[in-house]
Amino acid sequence: MEKIERIHHVAYRCLDAKATVEWYVKHLGMDFVLAIAEDKVPSTGADDPYMHVFLDAGQGNVLAFFELPKAASMGRDENTPQWVQHIAFKVENYEALETAKARLVAAGIEVLGPTDHTIFKSIYFFDPNGHRLELAADVGTPAMYKSLDECKWEMLNEWAATRRAPKHAAWMHDKSLASPT
Repeated sequence: MEKIERIHHVAYRCLDAKATVEWYVKHLGMDFVLAIAEDKVPSTGADDPYMHVFLDAGQGNVLAFFELPKAASMGRDENTPQWVQHIAFKVENYEALETAKARLVAAGIEVLGPTDHTIFKSIYFFDPNGHRLELAADVGTPAMYKSLDECKWEMLNEWAATRRAPKHAAWMHDKSLASPT
């Protein structure tokens, strides 16, 4: 089997392509790299004009959006909690996370966090299209990552059998438990 090299792009819908590009450039420092517009969808042939914009999310990762002026109003999956579907971006360190939060708040963007996930800390906010975003800074130790790596399959198999949260890594959210150093 051929191994995947990386994500080519991830695409979401947006309300306004221009406003979306400007927001991501201004608030997250992304570069606008490409725009494609068609009257017909190449893969299906459907008569559905669109603007498809692409933003550089760093290290070859591309975030893309479609503006669909003829489609029904944009919505979200109401059966999935809002906190589940999100896009998470990595920042260099915790100081960069704090700086980003201050900049977003100063721009009038409501920010939740930082939330301590033990191996990383993150903040959460929404883009102008209602997509939940996360900025995350890794803070775990090599021993923590090793411990999580060693139990991942056991945890997954236990979850598949019971649909209950396995306790192999309970140290991540229960500070009274000893964590790997």
